Amino acid sequence: MQTQKVIDHIVAWLKDYATNANQKGFVIGVSGGIDSAVTSTLCAKTGLELLCLEMPIHQAPNQSNRAARHIDWLQENFPNVSRRPVNLTPVFDSLVAAFPAVDNEEERFMSLANTRARLRMTSLYYFAALHSYLVAGTGNKVEDFGVGFYTKYGDGGVDLSPIADLLKTEVYTIAKVLGVNEEIIKAAPTDGLWGDDRTDEDQIGASYPELEWAMAMKEEGKKASDFEGRQHEVFSIFMKFNRMNQHKMLPIPVCEIPESLK
Repeated sequence: MQTQKVIDHIVAWLKDYATNANQKGFVIGVSGGIDSAVTSTLCAKTGLELLCLEMPIHQAPNQSNRAARHIDWLQENFPNVSRRPVNLTPVFDSLVAAFPAVDNEEERFMSLANTRARLRMTSLYYFAALHSYLVAGTGNKVEDFGVGFYTKYGDGGVDLSPIADLLKTEVYTIAKVLGVNEEIIKAAPTDGLWGDDRTDEDQIGASYPELEWAMAMKEEGKKASDFEGRQHEVFSIFMKFNRMNQHKMLPIPVCEIPESLK
């Protein structure tokens, strides 16, 4: 990958898109992870206004602290960057209290994890509308089009996706060239939806390099039966998530009415 040229291409694309849309800049949720760090830096490099939101919801301190230090770094290097802390924990707790109790606490726990992402999306669009900004998405190619590892209408609810054609390993390569803080580059990827330190690999069962391999094998038309051992396991994991999350990756289905019924 021609890293610097890719960076320049994304920055130019972002600036052109915002200008053509008659928007002043971007708003992004900074989580302390690699994807939001890279995306926010690319947005900052456009020279357009960038608002970074910190939106903790019972967040692990190490995640919140990484996010804060990244925004500090952005503001030291880019005069167009501003920040806004938005503590969503009380909002989340009030919403949980308003919901009825359920028998299956595990299912409730999963639903509430996705609710966190949707509260953040709502907050991003509030500030976007307030300042004429675009909501910049932070999903990479493996998450968005491989395993669908994001929340529908949560972190998947964005105006544009600057890094969605980059594999996770390519995002790390860009991060190093951009000068993103080493602590973010070294941190294990996590979606930050659980209030603990569980990683993406803990949840998926495979690392991003493994998932990238499986994604490439799928594109070549391979099947799980073509592999043995760990490769078979990883490919099966990838295909399970890929099939299960097609509803996120495909356009919303529309019930088309036959002309004969109109």
